[in-house]
Amino acid sequence: MENKPHAFWAGMFTIGLLVVIGLAVIFFSADRAVRVPYDLISRSSVTGLSPDAAVRYRGLDVGKVQTINFDPKRPGTIRIRILVDKRAPMTRSTYGTLALQGVTGIAFVQLDDNGIDLSPLHSSEAHVAELPLRPGLLDQLQRRGDALLRKLDRIAGDIDDMLSEDNRKQVMAAVNSLQQAASSVNGLAQQLEPTTKQLPGAVSELQRTLHSTNTLITSMNRPDGPFQTNLNKAGTAAAQAGQALTSIDASIQDLSARVGYDTLPRVDSLTDDVRSAMRSVDRAAGTFSKSPRSVLFGGAPQPAPGPGEPGFVWPAASGSNAGTK
Repeated sequence: MENKPHAFWAGMFTIGLLVVIGLAVIFFSADRAVRVPYDLISRSSVTGLSPDAAVRYRGLDVGKVQTINFDPKRPGTIRIRILVDKRAPMTRSTYGTLALQGVTGIAFVQLDDNGIDLSPLHSSEAHVAELPLRPGLLDQLQRRGDALLRKLDRIAGDIDDMLSEDNRKQVMAAVNSLQQAASSVNGLAQQLEPTTKQLPGAVSELQRTLHSTNTLITSMNRPDGPFQTNLNKAGTAAAQAGQALTSIDASIQDLSARVGYDTLPRVDSLTDDVRSAMRSVDRAAGTFSKSPRSVLFGGAPQPAPGPGEPGFVWPAASGSNAGTK
């Protein structure tokens, strides 16, 4: 009899513990957030979306999908009822898209806002607000699939034309030309190899030459260097030469003055004497020509008197007087 009450209380304790655990799980797992209904209106496919799928606002969980139904008033339109936390910033520019969770193929609703109209969008059970469901990436790819296929077809045709027989021959010719150019470059490199081997020695020589040039320039720039000393000597010699030229110039000026004031007057006097002597010689030669005997007997004949001299008679007057007599 004592074991039966013990087992009874043990069973009651276990049942009570299980009830408490269940209540705790229900309490902590219960969703006590206040959610507001919104309808997403879609005219594209909603593949992978199912009720109770997550609703996220820019990556944050704000609700879940409640139902997915066709809109009886607008054929071809799908109405997705979502429940969103009332604290989510739902505005008139909010829209939804479908996104996939990894590679599972399960879709969820992604809410976003383009910021055009930031006025709040109110919704309730009596008046459910509507949001547009824009096509996702997969829908856009499906819509553009035909255009992409046509472009791929054209690209394939262009590639086929590019790889035609003539183009292949041209490509092979270009490859052969490149190979010949590479061979020429290789031969040139082999020819330049001896010169290349001499480059280190030439660089060393150039370095030594530059070092010697630097040393020379340094010695030339030294105030007590040979270059400055020679320049000073050359300057001194130039100054002495200038002084010598100055003295020579003074001597030339003195000589010119002496020639001008002493020698030239004497030359003029000598010239006058020579002229007088020449006139005398000329007169003596004239006398000898007219009367050679005057050299032996002397008494050179006197010339006839000229006009104005005593005894001068005009020739014409004398002739006329003679006729008269």
